[in-house]
Amino acid sequence: MSQDTVEVTILNSLRDIDPQDWDACACPDAGRPQDPFTTYRFLKALEESGSVGAGTGWQPRYMQATLNGQIIAVAPMYAKSHSQGEYIFDHNWAHAYEQAGGRYYPKLQIAVPHTPATGRRFLTKPGHEVLGASALVQGAVQIASDNQLSSLHITFCTEDEAAAGAAMGLMPRSSQQFHWFNEGYADFDAFLAELSSRKRKNIRKERATANGFGGEILMLTGAQILPEHWDAFWVFYQDTGARKWGTPYLTRSFFDRAQDVLRDDMLLVLAQIDGRYVAGALNFIGRDALYGRYWGCIEDHPCLHFELCYYRAIEFAIEHGLSRVEAGAQGSHKLARGYLPVTTHSLHWVGDSGFSEAIERYLEAERDAVDGEIEALTSYGPFKKIDVEEQE
Repeated sequence: MSQDTVEVTILNSLRDIDPQDWDACACPDAGRPQDPFTTYRFLKALEESGSVGAGTGWQPRYMQATLNGQIIAVAPMYAKSHSQGEYIFDHNWAHAYEQAGGRYYPKLQIAVPHTPATGRRFLTKPGHEVLGASALVQGAVQIASDNQLSSLHITFCTEDEAAAGAAMGLMPRSSQQFHWFNEGYADFDAFLAELSSRKRKNIRKERATANGFGGEILMLTGAQILPEHWDAFWVFYQDTGARKWGTPYLTRSFFDRAQDVLRDDMLLVLAQIDGRYVAGALNFIGRDALYGRYWGCIEDHPCLHFELCYYRAIEFAIEHGLSRVEAGAQGSHKLARGYLPVTTHSLHWVGDSGFSEAIERYLEAERDAVDGEIEALTSYGPFKKIDVEEQE
């Protein structure tokens, strides 16, 4: 092998790579990672808990790229036998592909399972960003092609990765989420002051209603989170999972592992009445963002969902100097609560040239539609409208 040869290999388990080698690519900077979702501890918890692997439709095929024997890049890749838990929907693509006589599954997916949060997908050591990302993309496409798989998908990648992937021949796709942005607010009231009078009054009314539910709300992170809290949250999560997906994506064992290795990465917001937990919301903490993930309840209390999922998240972000709250997939109701629409990105490769051309045309039209929708939704946001003439 020449001095400049990069070798890409596939790992069927994270047991086959040293945690330090993985995290040297996933979170090379000291301190809290940009987001916890591509860390060894998070992905290993998914694997060890059976939330990915046999019977889940997410079969690990982690990639590693080595240069002269040194690991310079890794990627969380999976062979998928369905399109669940991705949040970038390609069900129509699968249907059309199979109607035409093709076999859409299995496909390859570079992603964090069950997690619609933007972050790096081409995980490279500092100094090897271009070479490492190029090796991962070329390697993934080659693997898909050699195994006659229909497609490769890289979901919730960063904007920079989307641009780089497009330059390497992948098809970029735009989607939409709602995020809250911290404009240096001193407290929640300072945020409210930036809203129109009607929206400000509505949020205050919702918070008063929610906090009058007859109990107390706990904000827990790190050592404050105890096994009993996961017992309660598992019940909430099962309820939400059964209604949304039919079967919860995460196993009960995942939350046991979260208790051991992920508590410092989590903010758990629980509502209790007389010591009995009735609702909860789970967030993950990044270096500069709070990521809202799961909500559930066993009792319905007016506006409690908004309080636990959105308003308490905003308060936490302000208190800890985080720049934003990413509230997860979908939900235009978030707009009235200060969360604005933003573009999210993914990349796609399809082996069949005719089908690929059809999808590329679709994606061009879809990007225009997403841009138009974000512009329209932003104009309906809750913030005070600036009088242009008065400003001039």
